Amino acid sequence: MTMVTLAPVPDNASDASRPLPPGFRPLRIGSHNDFLGLTGPFAMKEEDGLLKLGFHVEQRHCNIAGICHGGMMLTFADIQMAVAGKYQENLQGFHMTVSLACDFLGAGRLGGWVEGRTEVVRNVDRLLYAQCIVTCDGEPVLRGNAVFREGKATPEMIEKMRIR
Repeated sequence: MTMVTLAPVPDNASDASRPLPPGFRPLRIGSHNDFLGLTGPFAMKEEDGLLKLGFHVEQRHCNIAGICHGGMMLTFADIQMAVAGKYQENLQGFHMTVSLACDFLGAGRLGGWVEGRTEVVRNVDRLLYAQCIVTCDGEPVLRGNAVFREGKATPEMIEKMRIR
């Protein structure tokens, strides 16, 4: 049996008060009690008609090996494609995930900056097809694609989903 020794994690590596990269600002969508609020905090940057999202990898995002948990990376990719895809296509309402497929290309390290970029592949018949690349400190860590279906949304839901 081989024993694996993990490197100690610096105490300040999960400090949520770190400054955001240039051009990014806090993403204000939903409430602090919903899933987005509980998994973030996320930031956003509008650039050339695209909406990039990002977050600093905190200890709570990590697995026992001290790297960003795959479930967190999948969550981020899903949010990145849904929010950015709707923004880029100027869509309102609620879009639920129909399909999500991702390939892990690397690991998000504790304290690293994770950032996503989405491309809308197609928007037809209430279905939004998107793909994304997610990086950590500039290195690709995930490639994803998803399909979202427009669902019924109340005016209250639409207001909660508005990016502020």
